[in-house]
Amino acid sequence: MAQLPTGPFNAADVPPAEDFTPIPAGEYLMQITDSDMKATKDGTGQYLELTLQVIDGEHKGRLCWDRLNLINKNPKAVEIAQRSLSSICRATGVPSVQDSAQLHGKPLVARVKYVEPQGQYDAKNDIKAYKPASGAPATAGQPASAAPAKPAQAAAQQPAAASNQPPWATGNAA
Repeated sequence: MAQLPTGPFNAADVPPAEDFTPIPAGEYLMQITDSDMKATKDGTGQYLELTLQVIDGEHKGRLCWDRLNLINKNPKAVEIAQRSLSSICRATGVPSVQDSAQLHGKPLVARVKYVEPQGQYDAKNDIKAYKPASGAPATAGQPASAAPAKPAQAAAQQPAAASNQPPWATGNAA
């Protein structure tokens, strides 16, 4: 038996640890709750890290993350990130963004993929697509709308990239 060095501990004063196991693949009604620009591991670029929270259904409250390589020496990585950001902007109804906080708290549907563990890496979730919350089909038991999900229809609904480039796309970000 060990005496706690900080004195008595009351579990009612501290929220329990969150479950970070991946959620099943499917479409989930979510919202962005946090975002931050971070340097890439090699220090030559930056990515926008988004924290998304499921806001409805069986997995309500669970978190997922997405990283958008907005400044990167690989132009394909930048293109993919810009297309994802365009999808997020369109899904949230925010066509032009100066600050990623403008996207916070706005519902959208995210298509989440379950990625099996690989070597030293645990299983994880990847977000593969975004679309508007209103009228969007849902799967995996997430009631994003009353419409039934059709996989071919969901893939065809991915929006095209925006024609106006944000400041970070030109490499002029602060």
